[in-house]
Amino acid sequence: MSGSKFTTHETAWCPGCGNFNILDSLRTALEELGKDPYEVLMVAGIGQAAKLPQYISANYFCGLHGRALPAAIAAKIANEKLTVIVDSGDGDSYGEGGNHFLHNLRRNVNITHFVHDNQIYGLTKGQASPTSGEGMVTEVQVNGNQNTPLNPVLLAIAGGAGFVARAFSGRKDHLVSVMKQAIEYEGYAIVDILQPCVSFNKINTFAYYNQRVYELDDSYDVGNKAGALIKAMEFGDHIPIGVLYREDKPTFHQKNPVLQSGVPLIDQEREPELIHKLIKEFI
Repeated sequence: MSGSKFTTHETAWCPGCGNFNILDSLRTALEELGKDPYEVLMVAGIGQAAKLPQYISANYFCGLHGRALPAAIAAKIANEKLTVIVDSGDGDSYGEGGNHFLHNLRRNVNITHFVHDNQIYGLTKGQASPTSGEGMVTEVQVNGNQNTPLNPVLLAIAGGAGFVARAFSGRKDHLVSVMKQAIEYEGYAIVDILQPCVSFNKINTFAYYNQRVYELDDSYDVGNKAGALIKAMEFGDHIPIGVLYREDKPTFHQKNPVLQSGVPLIDQEREPELIHKLIKEFI
């Protein structure tokens, strides 16, 4: 996108990696939503996908492996004016960060979570991730992955998330549309993005997904939770992409008495003496 405010920088990804389309789509989505770089905070953990915040001109924070969500939640609670986006991989989000993922479903902090789901650990050279298919052979799982793959969208819907979607990095226009809806949603929005890893996953390729994914149309009822659970389990010869479930529900800020005023925490009056007194209690 020529002249974009969200310029991108040289990456360390492999040529042909699905991450490139996600980066380009995110930049396009932010542009079309009229965001400015100073309004956006990108947060990630560790991994190939987690490098994305370093490749786009916005505020960013990259923390420990699996710890992107706590940092993002803290930033949003401190300054709700920020558009906070977590952009990380399936290992970082569902493996090391799985516990944080589960509990943010309950908190419903108003952040957006884009997961680059390549069904492999790409940064550490190709061992099975939480979403790797059962029986998948890697250089670590030489006899095949013995674990049942995690279904993140099914888990998110069952766990109480208000916005759950699946997308495919090979369909930019559709991905941009889903990203924009997720960013604009008031509450925790998670988008599981099917992202081929051209170096270490020779099964879930662009060709594999192009033969299987189909876009949900207007006849699909995004508010039907029972139907969404069934649709979320559809992952085989046919894979639905789009918003699987959407429900308007109170956010963390709306339920918290300290934050209900609408005045960001960083702008609220503070009592330095009380803060120092509390700190001394821990010394």
